[in-house]
Amino acid sequence: MSAKQQQGFTTLPPLAAIPPSSVRLSLESAEWEACLDAWITLAEIYLASTTTQFQQSLTKGSLSPYLRSHCHELAHIEQSDGLLRTPKARALSRTTLALVRRAFLEVNDLGSLLDLEFLSELCRAYLRSSRLPDLLESIWKRKAMAVEKLLQSSKQGLIRILDTPTPDAVESQLAVLAPILRMSSQVATVIMTGSDLLDSFVAAYTKTTTERTRKAIVMTVYLGLTGSLSGAAGNSAMVADHLYSLKTQLEGRPPNQSLLADLVTNTPFLAKLQHSVGEKSPERLMKLIESLETFRAPSIARTKKRSRSLRKPGNGKADHHDELHMHRMSLVTQVQDLFPDLGSGFVMRLLDAYDDDVEQVTAHLLDNSLSPHLDSLDRTEQSVPHRVDPQQAIDHLAPRSTPPPSTHQLPSRRNVYDNDDLDRLEFDTSRLHMGKKDKVADVSTSTGNKAAILSALAAFDSDDDERDDTYDVEDVGGTVDTAHPDGEPGPAAKVTQEENDAALFTAYKDRPELFGRTQDVRRGQARAALKKETGMTDEAIEGWAIMLQRDPRRLRKLETQSSAFDGRQADVARTAYRDSPAGTETEDSDVPQENVRGGFVGRGRGRGRGGRGGGASVAGPSSDPATANAQRRKEASKGSRANHNRRDGRARKMARGGFPG
Repeated sequence: MSAKQQQGFTTLPPLAAIPPSSVRLSLESAEWEACLDAWITLAEIYLASTTTQFQQSLTKGSLSPYLRSHCHELAHIEQSDGLLRTPKARALSRTTLALVRRAFLEVNDLGSLLDLEFLSELCRAYLRSSRLPDLLESIWKRKAMAVEKLLQSSKQGLIRILDTPTPDAVESQLAVLAPILRMSSQVATVIMTGSDLLDSFVAAYTKTTTERTRKAIVMTVYLGLTGSLSGAAGNSAMVADHLYSLKTQLEGRPPNQSLLADLVTNTPFLAKLQHSVGEKSPERLMKLIESLETFRAPSIARTKKRSRSLRKPGNGKADHHDELHMHRMSLVTQVQDLFPDLGSGFVMRLLDAYDDDVEQVTAHLLDNSLSPHLDSLDRTEQSVPHRVDPQQAIDHLAPRSTPPPSTHQLPSRRNVYDNDDLDRLEFDTSRLHMGKKDKVADVSTSTGNKAAILSALAAFDSDDDERDDTYDVEDVGGTVDTAHPDGEPGPAAKVTQEENDAALFTAYKDRPELFGRTQDVRRGQARAALKKETGMTDEAIEGWAIMLQRDPRRLRKLETQSSAFDGRQADVARTAYRDSPAGTETEDSDVPQENVRGGFVGRGRGRGRGGRGGGASVAGPSSDPATANAQRRKEASKGSRANHNRRDGRARKMARGGFPG
């Protein structure tokens, strides 16, 4: 119909509503096809009409009832009803979605279309349509205030029902809200803003004992939180606050009474959350995600709904042309897990067309990009059961090779010697030999080697006085620090925590105001000197004082350490081994000794050959008991350490003298 002909009509022709399933199934095939043709023609007329005609038909005509009926029937279509899945019916669905888009974008007074129930059925009917998210975003931009008012009213109604002693009546309203939360991030953000609804969900989950109600509550919270994350970037903070609130309220409760445990266990929420926030998310949120893993409870995990099986009475196998093998059945099941409304026969035709590539079939179904000959097929087609003749089943058991011979060429073995001289038969045969190689043929070579060895031995002078490298650093088995041969740490060594505590506590007793947090104290010379002495920052010094005030045990410990020893020792007690007058061997003996080689008896080892500074040495008279004791002490540790201590000592002494060895 042309535009001039349409202008002749003051009103558009009426558009009948889509009949329910019981009426559709009673129609003949030809009658239903004629109805689809009429609806498609009238829908195109409505799309081509003027704005005034379209608005009048929407507010006072039959367009609004048609749109509601079409979305309602598509949203609640039964598995056995294939009349709305034919190619003509899908064309009518696309035209109807265009009518809905024009109604929301061009008409101000939408009447009954601006309703959560209609928006829910619209989202459910066009769940897999790529145009629906853009349409919902356009609706939100144009009708944001009106839609938000509807959502707030629905939110208050949900809270009232959830706060009642029997919140099971909320299940029907949650079923209306769930499709909109899934398809619109703006709606999810409005619903999840604030903590009042979430608190009501937590209380209702604890009160109800109905599994369906709990499942509906968990699914609504899941869709609301994940929908909020897919919206603006700032919503991650709101989701984190909700999760902290849930964790605080439900920590310590049994899993069967915890909404958070049900959310983590029975939904992919944590995986969605981690994928949404990414690797550059704040550390606070990443730690929260890790802590939520502890709420996972296998005891409350629900059994996943199994996909529709292809097994039939009889032999239990389905077939399209021939026997359906188990591998083919698994491919069909994978596709039907994502698209449960598709028949097994239609899925098998798609697998035949795309060489059993499940990913390619799924991608074409999601994008609605099937080839025309596949798009025109009946999507509800089921596979025809195949009954095997008993004799054929017996013949099928005939002996055969196991495994059956493969038609593909076996892979060839490769190694590192491929394409070398021997592999290409370009090898010099004179280099080949059987068994051990004949050494007679190499007499000239061996003679030359012997001559070189004899000439080197002749040049060697056995009387040459070479340097003795027995005690070189590389040979003594130890490492010596030539800068500090005595093993003492250098001035650049790090200050220990004990030294820091001592310095800080001394300053704290003398001047407690030195640990203040004002700018004047921080800029003072005393604070600068303390920072230089301890190597600590202003915040660390002030924090040390705060923690000291909070810990009385540590304060008493530091007071005891500071009062017990001030670092000055008047007398140094002798700890070296001394012989007592009675001939007994003791340590720390204060008995004066006479006839000691070396004069004064001091601590530690004496220099030279004086031994341990007092008494006998290993070279004394053999009849002297002290000599036997000295020899026994010398040989005491040789079984475990040999002479390594003597070598290390010599190395340290040579390093002090500035010698390399």
